[in-house]
Amino acid sequence: MTSSHRDGSPERRLRADRARQAADVIRQQVVQRAFPDGVLPDERFLATEFSVSRNSIREALDLLREEGLIDRVPGVGTVVVARKYSHGLNQLMGLAETLHEHGTVTNDVRALRVIKAPSSVAARLGSAEVVYVERLRRLNGLPLSLDLTYLTLDVGEPLLSQDLENRDIFSLIEQTSGQRLGTAVVSLEAVNADAHSATVLEVPRGAALLVVERLSHFADGRPVDLEFIRMRGDRLTMRAELRRTSS
Repeated sequence: MTSSHRDGSPERRLRADRARQAADVIRQQVVQRAFPDGVLPDERFLATEFSVSRNSIREALDLLREEGLIDRVPGVGTVVVARKYSHGLNQLMGLAETLHEHGTVTNDVRALRVIKAPSSVAARLGSAEVVYVERLRRLNGLPLSLDLTYLTLDVGEPLLSQDLENRDIFSLIEQTSGQRLGTAVVSLEAVNADAHSATVLEVPRGAALLVVERLSHFADGRPVDLEFIRMRGDRLTMRAELRRTSS
């Protein structure tokens, strides 16, 4: 057997590259609901569409199957078995506001109390005491994110008696304070689910999570809400519209 046919050979690597390229496009189509009946085109069509071999397409579909997005159903073909939901990053919105068209967002309130703020939290919020809220957030019953929220005391205390199981914190802040939220500073990174997060979010330990850190301000610039949000990478995809400015 020549080296061109061994694992790790240029030929094998090229097929893997083409498989990933096809998988990225098909994944985007799944997210955008490009297959209304939930059934993907057959391998022959996809091979022609992407100008690759059927083996490359099979590898691409295997990648998406490992992600839990699709599966092979005898007599039907390759079908979408899990939905991914776009979460916009270019607007300051709560999860229920963002995903309202997909169903009902509810919250399991796991913690709600006044605490002494950790020094780094106190420095960012300018508040020695804060209201701490921990929620498991669900869409139509499916766990999507685990949110840890710190609120300045004057903003958070009125929320202690509010309906945090069915309302976004953002809308409640504006309702109880009479002030509008203005801007937020957001960072995003990928982590593997630890044992606790995996159990709460109902994913395998080590599964990909998106961790969003968001510091939100009132329109006057005052910081009032610091969140650390663990989102299921297999069910949420981040989306934003960016504009290039002249240097």
